[in-house]
Amino acid sequence: MGPVDIGLIQLLSAYIFVVILMFILRIRRIPREKEVLVASIRMTFQLVLAGFVLSYILDHPSPLYTVLAVLVMEIFAIYNVYKRARLSLPSKVKKRLEFFIAISVSTGTLLSLVYFLYVVVRISPWFDPRYVIPLAGMIIGNSMTGVSLGVKTLSESITIQKDIVEAALMLGARPKDAVRMFSDRAFDSAILPTLNSMIGMGIVFLPGMMTGQILSGASPITAIKYQIAIMLGILGGVTISVSVFLYLGYKAFFNREDQLIV
Repeated sequence: MGPVDIGLIQLLSAYIFVVILMFILRIRRIPREKEVLVASIRMTFQLVLAGFVLSYILDHPSPLYTVLAVLVMEIFAIYNVYKRARLSLPSKVKKRLEFFIAISVSTGTLLSLVYFLYVVVRISPWFDPRYVIPLAGMIIGNSMTGVSLGVKTLSESITIQKDIVEAALMLGARPKDAVRMFSDRAFDSAILPTLNSMIGMGIVFLPGMMTGQILSGASPITAIKYQIAIMLGILGGVTISVSVFLYLGYKAFFNREDQLIV
């Protein structure tokens, strides 16, 4: 038995929850109705567009299409990290930080994805879009969130508590040691959402990938094995991406003379 198809009227009926949210926001006088409306329309448009694109790619499997799809996801993920960070920093610091963000997101996600696809799942052919694209989306999306939190926590900690950093430098500490406390805090905040998801998974909620496979008729045991594997892949992507960023990112706040420039 395959999944139950959702008709257009049924799909439109789900938007009642958007209406309820906007009604509550109006009663509470919280000015976010426009954001909710824009988010709902944007989500719908993006998913419909993605559906048509994915249908074409799956019907015409090609290494070029698969690589392009992953590249587009990487670019949008890096752009979203830039946007979410909302960095109020000197232009020189900001440009270096953006470069380190691009390096960390692409490195962490691609390493994790390649290992997961070709060591854990062992897909064939190597560019099979039915596996590469959805798995890449999950790893890249979660890594994007992790790096965003790491960037935000590190930059805010250093700029708000720069007196602590400068005092450590005056006492002879290297820049890496002067910001170690802030780097550790940033790493902790970056991996926490992934750890929370892992803790509640299977008891508090059923994750999307597992639910989708069960709805499509796959065995729950098979779905569980895939979900365990992809969560570990996501954990790897987040860990590597955030680690690379924190290894490089603090350097953006110092000049060649190891002076703080924020």
